[in-house]
Amino acid sequence: MPEIPVNIPHQRMSLFALGFRPFFLGAGFSALLLLAAWIGMLEAWIPFGSYYSGGTWHAYEMLFGYTAAAIAGFLLTAVRNWTGIETPTGIALAALTGLWLAGRIAPFLPLPEVAVAALNVAFFPALALSLYQPLWHGRNKVNRVFLALLAVMTIASLLVHLQAIGVTQDTAPRGIRLMLDATLLTLLIVSGRVMPFFTERGVAGAQPRSRVIVERFTFALASLWLVTNLLLLSSELAGAIALSLALVQAMRLAGWHDARVWSIPILAVLYAGYIWLIVGFALDGLAGLGHLPAFPAFHALTVGALGGFTLGMMARVSLGHTGRAMRSSMLTNIAFILLNAAAWFRVFMALFFPAQYGTWTLASGTLWTLAFALFLWVYVPILIAPRADGRPD
Repeated sequence: MPEIPVNIPHQRMSLFALGFRPFFLGAGFSALLLLAAWIGMLEAWIPFGSYYSGGTWHAYEMLFGYTAAAIAGFLLTAVRNWTGIETPTGIALAALTGLWLAGRIAPFLPLPEVAVAALNVAFFPALALSLYQPLWHGRNKVNRVFLALLAVMTIASLLVHLQAIGVTQDTAPRGIRLMLDATLLTLLIVSGRVMPFFTERGVAGAQPRSRVIVERFTFALASLWLVTNLLLLSSELAGAIALSLALVQAMRLAGWHDARVWSIPILAVLYAGYIWLIVGFALDGLAGLGHLPAFPAFHALTVGALGGFTLGMMARVSLGHTGRAMRSSMLTNIAFILLNAAAWFRVFMALFFPAQYGTWTLASGTLWTLAFALFLWVYVPILIAPRADGRPD
């Protein structure tokens, strides 16, 4: 009788062995499919849905679909490392992933609108509940801020869905903006932890510095910016704060920077994403003061900053937590370039050559989908297989 390999059950359960696996897969596929669907809607190949109004579906899904999956995958993985306390795996992780997926599908099913709203709004509370034990009981009490951010994201989702089901009017834009600002605040926290560390580990002799005064101004201004945008959307005050944030983030990045990072693609993509963040804050400030339209800032912060940073982090975390060398493949490097090109077309080409706005939008969307098609080509086999070094996740 042939011997049965003892590692077959582990192989079958690899997908739900740790949070980054299913959620980075979900993020990759949603980035590809949601953007392709949006292009189809803009080109009138696919009809617009009836649940969300206008472009709300696109904005909602890229923030609460794609970005939420990337955040969930990162936190479910990183929090375990930070605290030494287990995060959901197996059936619990599969259920949480299923809830996220249900939110993407529900608006297109013949469900009561309240059910669609409930499925979507429930995701962040469920994620917070799954992370409560390690975040609340871990030694570093600062980590509890992520529970507060997940609560803010829940409120943001609720604001969008209250308008969608007809309970409120004009709360969806505030919900979208609140989610964007909360996500950027999350990015600021995470980047402050990982970028100096990655730079020091990845560049021999690098000495990145995080200055206390810069860190304090970063989070004071970012928190004030979030509250101001919620109460006074697109105001001059918010614009002034955004310009201040751009300046402080330039100082923050300068403290971490080593010119050699640009020769390491898996590190360079994070620095490029942070530069887009600074550019986005500056453009948002100019928009708030009435000097520019809103769309360049919005897409610098989303396509450039969030897109670049999440793609880079998903690539890096996936390699590190599957026992592989911390070197991105040629196809992954091409994906990094394509994503930054997508941001360039969507922000600057659309700003400086508005007569061809539709062309730049289509070009940007195409480049984005190609970037994530390459990501999936490289990382689907990595994310569904056991660790390359044979160790458990």
